[in-house]
Amino acid sequence: MSIQLEKLLNQIDVRQDELVQLLKDLISFKTPAPPARNTDEAQEFIADFLKKKGFQVDKWDVYPGDPNVVGVLKGTNPNQYQSLIINGHMDVAEINEGEAWITDPFTPVVRDGVVIGRGAADMKSGLAGALFAIQLLNEAGISLPGDLIFQSVIGEEVGEAGTLECCKRGYHADFALVVDTSDLHIQGQGGVITGWITVKSKSTFHDATRREMIHAGGKLFGASAIEKMAKIIGGLQELERHWAVMKSYPGFPPGTNTINPAVIEGGRHAAFIADECRLWITVHYYPNETYMGVVKEIEEHILALAQADPWLKENPPIFEWGGSSMIEDRGEIFPSLEVDPEHQAVQTLMNAHEGVTRKQAIVDVSPSVTDGGWFAHAGIPAAIYGPGHLHHAHAVNEQVSIEQVVQFTKVLLTFIYQWSHTEKS
Repeated sequence: MSIQLEKLLNQIDVRQDELVQLLKDLISFKTPAPPARNTDEAQEFIADFLKKKGFQVDKWDVYPGDPNVVGVLKGTNPNQYQSLIINGHMDVAEINEGEAWITDPFTPVVRDGVVIGRGAADMKSGLAGALFAIQLLNEAGISLPGDLIFQSVIGEEVGEAGTLECCKRGYHADFALVVDTSDLHIQGQGGVITGWITVKSKSTFHDATRREMIHAGGKLFGASAIEKMAKIIGGLQELERHWAVMKSYPGFPPGTNTINPAVIEGGRHAAFIADECRLWITVHYYPNETYMGVVKEIEEHILALAQADPWLKENPPIFEWGGSSMIEDRGEIFPSLEVDPEHQAVQTLMNAHEGVTRKQAIVDVSPSVTDGGWFAHAGIPAAIYGPGHLHHAHAVNEQVSIEQVVQFTKVLLTFIYQWSHTEKS
C-alpha cells in the first residue's frame, strides 16, 4: 500500500463524523418507493456533489420526479487502465402507517454506534461511503488513470430498473460494483421475474348452466376459469418440486428456486361461471440461469399440462412476463448475477477487504436481489459489496453500524485506487 493511500485511509478515521453526517444528510431526503416520484431533490444533491469533484454529470428523468444521475470522471490514461462503475439506488423501502419507529424515519439518529433511519442499511450507507471516498481522492489531488463512473439510480425497490436505463444510455466499464446491502460480503445473486398467467373462456355462461358442464350428460362445453387455474397452480407446484430436486447452486439452500402464486384474480360475481382468472407469480432462479430460460421451462410445462385437459387445450393459458415497474404495470425483472472469484477485479476487491478488515473476504450469494444483475445482462462483470445487514433492510428502525460504514469506505477507496491503476489485459 502506498504512503499516499495509507494517509487517505487514516483520514476516514479522523473524519468519521463527516462521513456519518453525509449519511444522515442522504437519509433525510424522503425517497420511499412506493410512492416513488420523489428523488429529484436528493439526486440534485448527488449531481452537485459530483460536479464539485470534477465529474461530468448526466441527469435525466426515468419517470417524472425520479431522475438518474451519472457522473463520469475521465481517467488520465483510460485506454491503458481499467474503468469502474460504482452503482447505488437512491430510493428506499416504503413506510407504513403505525410502524413503531423510535424517531421519524427520515430524521436519522445516532445511538449505540449505529445510525437509525430509513435507508441506513439499504442502501444510503453504501452511497455515503462511496461519495466520501471520492471526496478524499479529490481533496488529495489524486488523478486516476482509469475512468470512474458513479451512478445514483432510481427504482430498485419497485423494479423500475434505473440501472437498466444507464446501460441503455451507453454507460459501460470493465467492472461494476453495486454498493448495496451485503454485510461486506462480495456477492452474486439469483434472479427474479414476475409473470401473469391468464385463463380466459371464449364464452360466458350463467351460473345456472353449471350442471350441464359437470354432469356426464350435460353436453355443454364450458368450465370455470378459476377451477382450471387451480389445475395450473398444481402444475406449477409440480415443476417447483422438480426444480428443488434437479437444480442446485453453491451457497443456496436446496429449493431456493421457487414459483410463488402471489395474487389471484378471477370471476365477475355469483351469477356467472368465472370466464377469466389471472394468476400473478414470482419466480426465483439461480445465478447460472437466465429469466428467458426459466420462462421457457414454465411455459412448456404448463402448456403440456393444458394439452392433457380437453377444455384448456381449446382455451390455452396466456403468459405475460416481467414489466418495467411494480407501480406502473405490476411487473418486474431482476436478472441473475454470477461472480467469478478469479476475476482480476474481484481479486483486487478481496485483497482490499482483507487489507482493511484483517479478515478473509467472503464471496457468496445474496438471498435477495439487486440491480447487479442488469450489469451481467449487459455483459459487464460485476459484484455486490456494501455495508448493512439484510436483517435491517426494510425493517422498522432500520440501522447500520458506523464501524462497518467506516470499514466499507476504506475498502472502497482502496479498491477504486488500485483497480484504476490496474492495466487492461
